[in-house]
Amino acid sequence: MASLNRDPNGNYTIQVVCGDGKRRSIRLGKVIKKTASEVKLKVEHLNALAVSKLPMDTETATWVAGIGNDLAAKLAAAGLVPDRASRRLRAFLDAYITGRETDGHTKPATLITIRRVADDLTTVLGADADLRSVTVVRAEQFKQFYQDKELAGAMTYRRLKMAKMLFNHALKLKLVAENPFADVKGKNTNPAERRHYIPEADALRLIEAANPTWRTIVALTRLAGLRCPSEVLSLKWENVDLASGRMTVSSPKTEHLEGREYRVVPIFARLRRHLEDAFELADPGEVYVVGGSQGATYRAAANGGGGWADANLRTTFEKLIRRAGLRAWPRLFHNMRASCETDMMQNHPIHVVTAWIGNTPKIALGHYLQTLDADFEKAVRGGAESGAVVVQKAVQSGAAGDGQETTRTPEPLEIRGSRRPGSTLDRNCPGVQVAKVGLEPTRIATLDFESSASAIPPLGQPLQVRLPRVARQGAGVRPQGDAVFHSGWFGL
Repeated sequence: MASLNRDPNGNYTIQVVCGDGKRRSIRLGKVIKKTASEVKLKVEHLNALAVSKLPMDTETATWVAGIGNDLAAKLAAAGLVPDRASRRLRAFLDAYITGRETDGHTKPATLITIRRVADDLTTVLGADADLRSVTVVRAEQFKQFYQDKELAGAMTYRRLKMAKMLFNHALKLKLVAENPFADVKGKNTNPAERRHYIPEADALRLIEAANPTWRTIVALTRLAGLRCPSEVLSLKWENVDLASGRMTVSSPKTEHLEGREYRVVPIFARLRRHLEDAFELADPGEVYVVGGSQGATYRAAANGGGGWADANLRTTFEKLIRRAGLRAWPRLFHNMRASCETDMMQNHPIHVVTAWIGNTPKIALGHYLQTLDADFEKAVRGGAESGAVVVQKAVQSGAAGDGQETTRTPEPLEIRGSRRPGSTLDRNCPGVQVAKVGLEPTRIATLDFESSASAIPPLGQPLQVRLPRVARQGAGVRPQGDAVFHSGWFGL
């Protein structure tokens, strides 16, 4: 329990026995009794939490986050709340980075991003800024800092997401009452000028111009869609089963996500021969598919502080592109992988393709799949074929004298008598060929709906149907004959 005392000058003091058994005094100064009583209740609650070593509830944490630095320092001196010195931006960021460096599972590339965003936050907000002073307005200023630097939209999105993650950590530690970056977002887009489709023919040109190591790298990236360099350089022969046509691909990028540590990818027919060649050329006992001294050098470089980026495959790949007589494109390895996924979508549903590639339908649609000129050409050709109206169909006649079936060209739709301009047939069947009265083909049975004596012809014999013309009342023109339809035209 805590006690509230008032001296003759009107100054209030709270006295509380803390967990170590010592009595602490928290001087409030000249405040009204109602305020002093409210603080006393909070002090009692904070002391109970400290003694039982329980975390603050949301209401108490919000209250602590909102009090002034003077009262916070007095509560910290009594051991009831953490010292507010840890609320300074740079000190908080350094402590967070140290924790990520020693957790044993944060990727080097992630650490690089965290350090970069931490430096940018310090530049914009100030190293000594109190975390509680970072408002939504300041967060928007931080976003504008990146926009003024004209960074790519996707990069701005990722860095703002990292800043949001950092302040979520501060919120978890009850250092702030709310996250100012909660609603500050960028646009995670892949601009059209950054997309490029690499035809498989160009990939084959690269393979022809490459040494054995780079033949395998290009084949795995463009023909199987593996991430390069991480998945390509991590693939081991023990995970490649040529007999069953499958390979198990470990994914360093997503291994921290449950169920996405690895995936099974088919060994496509176009990829198989390149893997077989690599297997034949591999040294005895070689572990990695991209092996040899060059592969080992790349993996050794990736073990440094920069992660897979330090492997520096880009420089060698650009030389290979020039040697093959091609021009370099944006995002060299990403667009190779995106081109592979675009090709897969021509023959497989999206849930199957994304399972093989290792992304999600949302990511695939936003950053990988591309619309090609071939798609337009295919649509135009397919539209012309499917839109054609076929009104004539070959009708097989009975067996010919030589025992072979022959196909007889059907007669055009025939209207006995004259055809009136603007008739129903003109309006509803504009593509139907109409001939004047002529000789009817032989062996045609006629079914007259006005006669009950008509008989259905034997199976295989063409059927001709005569429908009587019925004069419309008030039409002013009498019909000149009956309409005759041949079964061959409708597949009867």
